[in-house]
Amino acid sequence: MQDNQFDVVVVGGGMVGAALACGLALEKFRVAVIERAEPAPFVADSEPDIRISAIGSSSVAMLKQLDVWSRIEAMRCAPYRKLETWEWQTAQVNFDAVSLGLPELGFMVENGVLQRALWERMQQLEVTLISPATLENLQQENGGWRLNLDNGQTLHARLVVGADGANSQVRQMAGIGIHGWSYAQSCLLIGVTCEHPAGDTTWQHFTPQGPRAFLPLYGNHASLVWYDSPTRIRQLQTMALPQLEKEIAAHFPARLGRFKAHAAGGFPLVRRHASRYVLPGLALVGDAAHTINPLAGQGVNLGYRDIDALIDVLSESRSQAEDWASERVLLRYQRQRRNDNLLMQSGMDLFYFAFSNHLPPLKFIRNLGLIAAEHSGVLKRQALRYALGL
Repeated sequence: MQDNQFDVVVVGGGMVGAALACGLALEKFRVAVIERAEPAPFVADSEPDIRISAIGSSSVAMLKQLDVWSRIEAMRCAPYRKLETWEWQTAQVNFDAVSLGLPELGFMVENGVLQRALWERMQQLEVTLISPATLENLQQENGGWRLNLDNGQTLHARLVVGADGANSQVRQMAGIGIHGWSYAQSCLLIGVTCEHPAGDTTWQHFTPQGPRAFLPLYGNHASLVWYDSPTRIRQLQTMALPQLEKEIAAHFPARLGRFKAHAAGGFPLVRRHASRYVLPGLALVGDAAHTINPLAGQGVNLGYRDIDALIDVLSESRSQAEDWASERVLLRYQRQRRNDNLLMQSGMDLFYFAFSNHLPPLKFIRNLGLIAAEHSGVLKRQALRYALGL
C-alpha cells in the first residue's frame, strides 16, 4: 500500500476521532488522522482546563481496552460517586454508585488531558498523524474517496470517517443534511478553586433561567456550569473575575461555599442530528453526527458508543470477508446508533423544556416528577444504568 493510501482516514483527532483511530489500529486497519493542531503537552501544575467531560463507566471501560486510561490517571482525573438534582430542596433526586454496585459513576476529565492521552496512544500505535492540516476537498473515486488537504497532500481511503465536530466539513462536503435548532440558552463554564476539597458529588440545581451545576475535580478544584439566556451569558462573559464571583455567589446554591474563579468561557446550545450517518465508504461519529443539550454531560459518551459500534461492525464484517466499507455494511452501524442517539437527544430536550420556564402548574408537576423519580427504585437504577451505557 502506498504512503498516501489508507484503509480508514479519520478527519478530526479530538476525543472521539482519536479513540476511533486507536481502536481501528488495534484491529490492524491502516489508519490516518487529519487534525488542525496537536494537543498541548500536559503540564502537571497548570490550572485545569475549563472544558470538562463526565466520562461514564462504560466509556472508562472502553478507554481501558484502548490502553489509554492509565495515561489519563497518570495525568489527572477525578471520580464522581454521587449525582444530585433538585429544584425544590424537598424534591431532590440522588443517584449513587453504591446502588449499582459500582466503585464510581464515572470520572471528570479535562478535555485537554483526554485528548493528550489519546494522541500519545495514537503515536505509540503508529497511526499516521497529519497535523496541522485541514480538509479542503473530498471526492468519491473508484472504491473509496480522495481527500485533498490544505498542506498540498492528497490521501486515498476506502473509508472516510467524519469526527470533526458539530460543524463537520466531512458532513457538509458529502452533502449530508441536518435537522436541528438553537436552544434559547447558552452555557458558561467557570473554573474555580473551592475553600474545601471538591469531593465526589456532582450536583445540579434547576432554576427557570436554567440549571446551575457543580462538577468536582481533583483537590479543591471544580468546574461550575451556568445555563441562562444568551444575553445573560454574554453579559457574564464580559465581567472581570471578581465581579463574576459576586454574581456566582448570588445565584448558585449556598452549598458551593467560598471559592475563587480562575477562568470562564461560554458557548451556545445547539441541537443537530444528521439526516443519515453513512454513505458508501463514509461514516459520521460523535458531534459530526449528533449534538445534544449538555445537561447530563452525555455528549462524549454517546460519541464513544458510536465508535464502539463502528469498530465492531467493521472488524466483524472484515472477518467475514465482506466489503467492510460498503454502504450495506455501514448501515448496520447507523441502525445501531441513530435511534439510541435520538432517544437521548429527546430525553434531554424533554428535561430542558420541562425545567426552563416559569409556569406554576408545570413547576408543581416537574417537582412531583422528581419526588416520584427519587422513590421509583428499580426504574431510577435502570435510568442511571442507561445513562452510563451499562
